[in-house]
Amino acid sequence: MSAATRVVIVDDHELFRAGVRAELESLVDIAGDAASVEAAVALIGSVAPEVVLVDVHMPDGGGAEVIRRAAEAGSDARFLALSVSDAAEDVIALIRAGARGYVTKTISGPDLAEAIERVREGDAVFSPRLAGFVLDAFAGESPAPGDAELDQLTPREREVLQHIARGYMYKEIALRLSISAKTVEAHVSSVLRKLQLSSRHELSRWAAERDLLDP
Repeated sequence: MSAATRVVIVDDHELFRAGVRAELESLVDIAGDAASVEAAVALIGSVAPEVVLVDVHMPDGGGAEVIRRAAEAGSDARFLALSVSDAAEDVIALIRAGARGYVTKTISGPDLAEAIERVREGDAVFSPRLAGFVLDAFAGESPAPGDAELDQLTPREREVLQHIARGYMYKEIALRLSISAKTVEAHVSSVLRKLQLSSRHELSRWAAERDLLDP
């Protein structure tokens, strides 16, 4: 069995940090928590977490500043935004800063633990509605679609790819398409092979660049 994911929690509200710790302590390895950018950067440097949960807004700069400064210090941690805000500008700002995903604070403990694990593995994780903000933003900057690559995919593979890009998990995609989760996984593996990509995160980015959010 693999070791639990090593996590740091960054939020300026003490009660919220305590609540997240209580929800996650049996599911991941909580390496520490911090209430400010300065404290967070120092903590990340000392405990080397695999995933850092960051809030968007804090008095001294917020999650984007934590991500930038941690990267400048040489950290290879991956960042997942956890915020009460579901504003498009906040989501885009954190993703541009380098976060691998963005979920709201209404998420349950088990779902948050699953999101953390997916981020650790290199996936992009978003609440489905928030994924649209990111895809729209990146699609607006994208070059023309690569039809030759897209034409390699079957209609069902395109459907699965669109759902992956929107941030849905395998079980959710299976329910929406009336197929099994194993079949979804097989389609994802086929798409990864055909497009010569290595992770769901890369698939999401590939789809965003081709404006594939809509059917």
